[in-house]
Order: sequence, then structure tokens, then C-alpha cells
Amino acid sequence: MRSTALFLCVAGLLSGLVVTGCAKKKEAAAPVPAVQFAVAVQRDVPVFTEVVGQTRGAQEVEIRARVEGFIESVDFAEGTFVKKGQLLFTIDDRPFRAAAAQAQGQLAEAEAQLIKAKQDVGRYGPLAEKNAIPRQDYETALAYEQAARAGVDAARAMLESAQINLGYTRITAPVAGLVGIALVKEGNLVGRGESTLLTSISDTDPIHVRFAIAERDYLTLARKVIEQKAAGARTEPRTNLQMVLADGSVYPHPGRVAFTDRNVDPTTGTLLVEAAFPNPEKLVRPGQFATVRAPVEVRRGAILVPQRAVQERQAVFNVAVVAPGDTIQVRRVTPGPRVDKLWVIDEGIAAGDRVVVEGVQKVRPGMKVKPVAAVIPDSASGAAPGAGGPAAAGR
Repeated sequence: MRSTALFLCVAGLLSGLVVTGCAKKKEAAAPVPAVQFAVAVQRDVPVFTEVVGQTRGAQEVEIRARVEGFIESVDFAEGTFVKKGQLLFTIDDRPFRAAAAQAQGQLAEAEAQLIKAKQDVGRYGPLAEKNAIPRQDYETALAYEQAARAGVDAARAMLESAQINLGYTRITAPVAGLVGIALVKEGNLVGRGESTLLTSISDTDPIHVRFAIAERDYLTLARKVIEQKAAGARTEPRTNLQMVLADGSVYPHPGRVAFTDRNVDPTTGTLLVEAAFPNPEKLVRPGQFATVRAPVEVRRGAILVPQRAVQERQAVFNVAVVAPGDTIQVRRVTPGPRVDKLWVIDEGIAAGDRVVVEGVQKVRPGMKVKPVAAVIPDSASGAAPGAGGPAAAGR
């Protein structure tokens, strides 16, 4: 009996230890998850329309050989800025100097013939008046004088052409700007049968961005311009453009519309536009991709949350909110336009709500969480929607 009682006592103790151990494991396996949140803020924000374009010079000039010859020297450093009139290439000019000298000699010969023809006319004139010579001889002398005068004009034109060709052997920069690589080297034959492309120059101040906008966006901007002109506004979308570079930074100099095509492309439904931005630091170069933003309106009292707080599934947008008591609520929202790294929420979120920005995937509605404030920089205004609490809603 004692052994049986002892066995039952030990079994009871072991079962108690097992139950206690399982409870401890279960409690340790389900800790309260920590999530990072940002405070939804309310303020007036500008709303932009954005398009992606590519930069190009205000002037894009192709440098080509206009005469045939061998490249004697390349007189510039590739990829540098050159001045207007700076020497770029030199072509062997000996054949052209010889042609100019030959044309100079032909001009001198033609001028001598003209002098002789004038002398003949001066001699034959009085004699013809006295009928000392046939009238036909005088008329022939006049014709020779006119022919000699035309010969002088032709010889002078040939000399001018030879001198122009001689000048083409020294190829200079027609505009100031950034020069590309030299496509030919010393000793290359250029200009045979075609005007060989030698290099290109881009005038980069101002820098232009060429892009295409949808017909709907064009109508929105055009109506905005008309409204602002009617209201007497000093600025308008076409003169207050922003450029966002490939690294996400906003270019510090505002731009303006420099060119708008006359018609909408019927095949794509887009309108070609070119914007100009000052580029005094020569930071932006041709060929870069950039986003051009034009202000459309100012959204008054907009509710803003970080873009990563918004979850989309099959065109349904949701935001996880840390409710009072640190429990999770998942709200369906109606998003508006995006402003830099923030997103305007038209419905579903109020100013001061704590929206989850990190850890959304591990939370469920009603779950208890440990909220941790996150600092989310706002590049548009310098504000930081984070742990500001309800007081941040007035910003």
C-alpha cells in the first residue's frame, strides 16, 4: 500500500511539472509583438502631376567635317566644357591652301583681261565715232569687256569658295557647352562622300528635359493656367516646375515650360513638352532620366501618412492603426495623390491616428501590440510624421 501511495504521489508531482512547463512554453511562444508607428498629420500640401523625361542640352550641335581631308590634330579634351570659337579639330590644309592660291592667280589673270578689255573699248570708241574702224569692232570690244568683267566675278567667287574650304580645315565650337568624345583620331580620313560626324556639343545651361504628357494631364494643366490668369496669379504651373533626379533628390532650381508641340500625337494620345531648368553648377548632364513635377492644386487640410503604411490588395487599400489600448484596427481607406514619401488619405484616417509602418505583416485585427514611434522624414516640407502624437495634427 505504501509503495502504491508513493507511486501516485510521484506521478502527481511529475504531471504538475509537465503542465507547468507547457504553460510556460505557451506563454513564451506568444509575446506581444512590437510595431513601429507614425502619426497621421494634417496640413495644406501642394498636389503635383508627375512625368518621367530625359535631359538634353538647350542646344544639341553635331560637329561634322565639311571638307575632305586627313585629321591633323584633335585640339580639345573630351568630356570637358568648351568655349564658343574654341578649336576642336584641324584637317590637313595643304590641298586647300594650294587651291586658294590657284584661285588667287585666276582672279589676277581675269582682272588683267578686264583691264585690257577696258583699254580696247577706250581706244575703239573715238575711232568708231569717226568711222575710222568698223562699228562691229567697237561692239565686239564692248562684248569682250562684259565677258572679262564676268570672268573677274567668277574668279573672285572661286577664290572666296577656296578660302571658305580652307577655313573649314580648322573646326571650331559653334556654341559653348559640354563636348563629347572625339569620334575620329589623328590620321583618319573624313568628309569623303559624306559629312563625317566628329563629335557633339551640348549647351547645358539651361538644361532641358523632354517628356510626353497624357492628353488628360494637358487639359488639367491648361485649365489651371487659364484659371490662374483669370484670378491674376503671379505664378502658374508652366513657370513653377520641379525636377526630381534619379537619386530621389529634388533639383534646387525651379524650371519653366520652354516648348510645347503644336499637336497631340494621335497614336499615343500624348503631347510633347520640353522644360528648361537653370544649371549653373553643371550638375545635370544630357541623357539623364528625371521626373518633372507641375503643381496642379493645393489640398487644404489633407491627412498624410507614410506611403509604406498603406497596403493594397486587389485595388482595396487598408491601413493598420494602433487604437487606444494598443490594439490593432485595420481600416479600409480611400487614398488620394502621393506627395513625396507621403500619401494623402481622403477617407478612413483622422489626424493624430497612429498608423503602423513596420510590422504590418505580423499583426491582425484586435491583436495587442507594443507600439514604438518611428521617425519618417518628409522631403516635401521637412516635417517628420512620427512620435508627435495628436499635437502633430495641427502642423
